[in-house]
Amino acid sequence: MLLEDRNAVIYGGAGAIGASVARAFAREGANTFLAGRTPATLERVAEEIRAEGGVAEVAEVDALDETAVGNHADSVAADAGRIDIALNAVGISHVQGTPLTELSLHDYEHPVRAYTRTNFVTAKAVARHMVEQRSGVILTLSTPGARLARPGILGNAAASAAIEGFSRALAGELGPSGIRVICLRPDAIPEAVAGSHTRELFSGIAESAGTTIEGWLAERARTGTLLGRFPTLAEVADYAAFAASDGAGAMTGAIANLSSGSLVD
Repeated sequence: MLLEDRNAVIYGGAGAIGASVARAFAREGANTFLAGRTPATLERVAEEIRAEGGVAEVAEVDALDETAVGNHADSVAADAGRIDIALNAVGISHVQGTPLTELSLHDYEHPVRAYTRTNFVTAKAVARHMVEQRSGVILTLSTPGARLARPGILGNAAASAAIEGFSRALAGELGPSGIRVICLRPDAIPEAVAGSHTRELFSGIAESAGTTIEGWLAERARTGTLLGRFPTLAEVADYAAFAASDGAGAMTGAIANLSSGSLVD
């Protein structure tokens, strides 16, 4: 197993990506600690992990609350002995599809403030423990918006670029303490759209294009990716497990392009 006996904290553990990564971590032997704002949803994910023989604990944590995140990390480290892996997969509802001339300052600033805040808060909380043990892996999550130039994504683009810049700088900050930082950058994942905040995000863009969300995604995948499809949740989760393992021990400060070729590095 790639992650046998590792302790992994997943912020946003009830979301589509967070839950999928948690299941992959558990299959690879990690003890998973799912944190989020909806205990019932977190518990459903934990029950699935336990049913497959994995270890999962849940905690209600607002990943924007520095005190709550710090207390939770301290509790996990005290109970489990250490924190080996942390993933921030928190999703923040925000506006996309609105042109600049109609976009409010609040709608532009909201994703930038929220995503940079939660990534800073969670990284700092777990890094305090990782620095002491001189090892650990911090995974962040971005979008291709960091590199795209198209209408209607100003807030998302600025937030994603900020997360990627933060991840690179964090790798430099923590590398001397033996801590690796990798940012995962998948493109739209159709499986993750149903019932998640991303459906709301894409609705404005699809409406402005005169189509449905499903139709817009299908056309984007067909014409806008080298593979003619978007990544799956399983592909992103399996890569996250590898990136957190010793097999990727020489990788840090990297932006992992999981976009199916919608971006080419």
